[in-house]
Amino acid sequence: MSLAELGGLPTVVDLVTAGKALGLGRTKTYELAQAGEFPCRIIRVGKKYLVPTPELLALLGYQPTGPEPGSE
Repeated sequence: MSLAELGGLPTVVDLVTAGKALGLGRTKTYELAQAGEFPCRIIRVGKKYLVPTPELLALLGYQPTGPEPGSE
């Protein structure tokens, strides 16, 4: 995933997108999630797994380069 793609992610992403950002394949991503070993917090909504984007970006050490929302 490119830096531009990371910067354009919504507030939460699905598990596969989070795994992709971490360089993980789909199978390994789900294995880690089901074992409770995914490297960032997962929100379970019904059968869906969602990952908060700010936590994913922090794990990756991503620092947005634009102004903070609402700072203009």
